[in-house]
Amino acid sequence: MAFFKRNRIRHGELDSAAETRPHRRLRLLLVDENPTARAVAARRLSHLNYDVVLAENGFIALNLLVTRPVDIILIDTGLTMLPAVALMQRVRAANLAGHACFVMIAGRLDSQSIVEALDAGADDHVVKPFDFDILDARMRHLCQRAEQVGELTRQYAELDARIARRAVELGETREALREMQLDRARLVSSIQALHDEVERLQAAQG
Repeated sequence: MAFFKRNRIRHGELDSAAETRPHRRLRLLLVDENPTARAVAARRLSHLNYDVVLAENGFIALNLLVTRPVDIILIDTGLTMLPAVALMQRVRAANLAGHACFVMIAGRLDSQSIVEALDAGADDHVVKPFDFDILDARMRHLCQRAEQVGELTRQYAELDARIARRAVELGETREALREMQLDRARLVSSIQALHDEVERLQAAQG
């Protein structure tokens, strides 16, 4: 396991590509059993403005996600200790991902793994060897879409809460109105009874 976060003070000047990127730093978990592939990807993704956490197998990834929320989970489909699809399913079953996006990395001839992953709910896939700039664009697009869905979900929840409050308020208003109507009916009945009594007394005196 390793954590890669770009040290701006130590590096001093950033490369021009990173300097012009307006994007916020996204938190990314890369799960790959190949140490060389992990190191290369971590270095490139860090320079693309990601905070990269590395896991050498699916079980370590599960442990990391318990305490470290991420925006993207990048999984190599060649995992053996805990297969990629099984890892994704466990993460979601345990609600460890939140709104994180799942992106699968597969070999050029590994189309079956891609199909299985997409059918199981992966958000996207890339085929090795891949262009990191294209991967960056696709992952940011996925995160932007996930954030929009999350915002809509939050707004719907707030709307539901407001409707529930209004329903309670309306119910209380209706109950108050019913009580007022009953009080009015009692008052009218009392006035009528008093009027009848006055008429009776007047008739008796006459």
